[in-house]
Amino acid sequence: MLDATEERILACCETLMDDTLELTRDLVRGYSVLGQEQGVLATMEHWLERLDLPVARVALDAPGFADHPHRAPPPWSTEGRYNLVSRLNPAVDKPHLVLNGHLDVVPAEPTDMWTRPPWEPWEQDGWLYGRGAGDMKAGIAAMVMAVQAVRQAGVEIDFPLTLQTVIEEECTGNGSLACLHQGYSGDFVLIPEPFGAQIYSGQVGVLWFRMRLDGVPAHVLDTRAGSNAIETLQGYLPAFKALEAEINALPRPAPYEALDHPFNLSIGKIEGGNWASSVPAHAILEGRVGFPPGMRPDEVMERVRQVIAEHHRALDDASPAPRVEFHGFRSEGLLVDLETPGIRLLSRCHEDLVGEPPAHYLSTCTTDLRAFHVSGGINGTCYGPVAQRIHGVDECVEIDSIRRVLTTYALFIHRWARLNETGGDDA
Repeated sequence: MLDATEERILACCETLMDDTLELTRDLVRGYSVLGQEQGVLATMEHWLERLDLPVARVALDAPGFADHPHRAPPPWSTEGRYNLVSRLNPAVDKPHLVLNGHLDVVPAEPTDMWTRPPWEPWEQDGWLYGRGAGDMKAGIAAMVMAVQAVRQAGVEIDFPLTLQTVIEEECTGNGSLACLHQGYSGDFVLIPEPFGAQIYSGQVGVLWFRMRLDGVPAHVLDTRAGSNAIETLQGYLPAFKALEAEINALPRPAPYEALDHPFNLSIGKIEGGNWASSVPAHAILEGRVGFPPGMRPDEVMERVRQVIAEHHRALDDASPAPRVEFHGFRSEGLLVDLETPGIRLLSRCHEDLVGEPPAHYLSTCTTDLRAFHVSGGINGTCYGPVAQRIHGVDECVEIDSIRRVLTTYALFIHRWARLNETGGDDA
């Protein structure tokens, strides 16, 4: 099934496994939560230069980007924030392949629950541990080293290929969107998100929201003199669960109708008050709600506003209405076209390496695939390593699965040129 050139590429993948793991560990050491991505960006830039790959910075505050219709307006400054891209053969008039991955991670706190500090990578029983090891620094290492393996095997990459390593995938999606806005586009995208060696077939829409309640502060010698914002906030939680049930009861596009409960609403953060012996004057809730492909984010915003307003009216008191903001994701859902040549080529590469066709995976979360599909009109999919406890304690990635991503991506890169020479998927 593999020719001599492909066998040589796979041999180079094996020799590059140590470098792939070294790059993964270096990226994990950069604890790249929101606002602290500079260290991991410097590490990534160093590695791209070390591999003799061209590097460019793509700003998140580029002219005109603030007015992009799919951009999520963040409450933080975008000044000085950037992604890294590496472009090969950008002027060549052939189909353009994009490999994309995000460098940012979610917070690991409380870190005392971890076996070891989450920014100190360690290995045990065939797994590599650390925050971001699975989501998705191992995938980035594999996709970069796949390019290196093809070149090291002496195979010319004669078509346009762009590596994108971005930030803000975990909160806004603006990183990948900024790349597309500034012309770093393509014809097909692969993203090594940690859903395993399977074809990612769709994802839900996602909206972030924030609600602030104001109470009346008072000394606890007479709590009845105040209005407890934290206690009031708790009363809104059943209303949000009812909204979740309402969205899941809506008609769904295939194949989401086969899933029992694909659209999840999570209250991820609550804070309030300022002193144990004072009636709290404020409480803030932040949440995330999923919704079906085909539904617009502004429609979900209106549903969130309506749920909050109805509950406030039901309180029938003189309290001020809650303030509502939409401060992060406002991402549409999507369905992948599984019949395009790029998807068929990826399936063939997987089958030639594994011996059987890949399974399909229908997601109940969002990824940066949304920017390419919804904003750029670019088809693609996710295919990545196996990870456990992403966003959780002792996150880890299976080392053998990193090897699988490395070899599959290298084979895909090699066959991408042949696919577009023949105009079909019989490479």
